[in-house]
Amino acid sequence: MSVATTSAATAGKRTGRGGLAWLAVPALVFFVGFGVVPLVGVLVLSLTSWDGLGDINFAGFESWRAILADPGLPHALWVTFLVMALSWAVQTPASILLGVFLAGAQRYRALLSVLYFIPLLLSSAAIAITYKALLDPNFGLGAGLGIDLLVQDWLGDPYLAFGVVIFVVSWQYIPFHSLIYQGGVRQIPRSMYEAAEIDGAGRVRKFFSITLPQLKYTIITSSTLMVVGSLTFFDLIFVLTAGGPGDATRVLALDMYKRGFQANLMGPASAIAVILVLVGLVLALVLRRLGGRDASASQLEGA
Repeated sequence: MSVATTSAATAGKRTGRGGLAWLAVPALVFFVGFGVVPLVGVLVLSLTSWDGLGDINFAGFESWRAILADPGLPHALWVTFLVMALSWAVQTPASILLGVFLAGAQRYRALLSVLYFIPLLLSSAAIAITYKALLDPNFGLGAGLGIDLLVQDWLGDPYLAFGVVIFVVSWQYIPFHSLIYQGGVRQIPRSMYEAAEIDGAGRVRKFFSITLPQLKYTIITSSTLMVVGSLTFFDLIFVLTAGGPGDATRVLALDMYKRGFQANLMGPASAIAVILVLVGLVLALVLRRLGGRDASASQLEGA
């Protein structure tokens, strides 16, 4: 009798899951309409010759050959990966420390959480305009306060301009990832810290022995968002440096814009867009692989 009851319950669960499958249809429709169809359209457009206004003519792999033979593509890829790596190296430690700090129970930390989140609410273009004004060597913050150290050609020197891009990007997006880590820290059982305190562990020991290991999958999730998102940095860099000085900050997304909307070469620009999608997909799969097979199980347990 118990076996029959168990079988009936199992069948009921399967039926319930199958009956709720239709709830995924709206999401599937939106994904196909706004994800798959545009991607297929860009792929087809990369096989054509189009100036953005006239007739679209099929050109085969001419755009791909032109892009892959262009010496500017490896440079744009290098700058993109450099921005990705350095922004990750700056954002991740700062986000973890802020997230752990804000996960405390003190009342003032709730106010700080709101204040730290403000940069993410601002427009990237507005942030770029503000920093561009503040860093102006003649009328900026350094000249106004009379601080010689700040009176430099921040956006005219290739290395300084690149450093400014990394700083501004990190300043804007650290609050978002801090919020992710704050939620991750609050999912860690308090009993683990109490047991460590009984053993005489201090704050540093608890951080490295409990907090960081327990944040493994949170770090994977945050890093995936951070790395894939860095491939689409455009508006901030476009307003702040326009890819200069020279091509020092010309990332792949900015290169795509300049080819497509300034040079009116929609075919090569679409080819770069496809390359961006492929690079992002590969990076996301690699990071998911680094998370191990238990990542999904851990996330379900946390939920």
